[in-house]
Amino acid sequence: MAKKQPKTAISDQTKTEALKVAKGTQKPGQTKEQTKLIAQGIEKGIAEYKKREKQKARQRDKQRKQELKTKEKTDIQLTTEEKTNNPALLPWILLGLSWVGFILYELLKK
Repeated sequence: MAKKQPKTAISDQTKTEALKVAKGTQKPGQTKEQTKLIAQGIEKGIAEYKKREKQKARQRDKQRKQELKTKEKTDIQLTTEEKTNNPALLPWILLGLSWVGFILYELLKK
């Protein structure tokens, strides 16, 4: 069973714009009913265009959010690597300072 797509309400502004376009392209001898049908077709076209644009905007937003998540993960990995690299230097620095201190102590003691 195929899902029914929900009908979207067409705004009054869209209806008036569609009617203006339909009247602007009206041929001589065309009845009001024909013009009204043309206006309805234009309304549907505008509604379909807006629907597609919203869908494209959602896709762009999803893509942007995905890129942000990827960037955050990369940043977290970089900061984690930096934190793990810096503490490895600390013991060596302390060892060097302690040796310098011992040597100075022995030299000054004599």
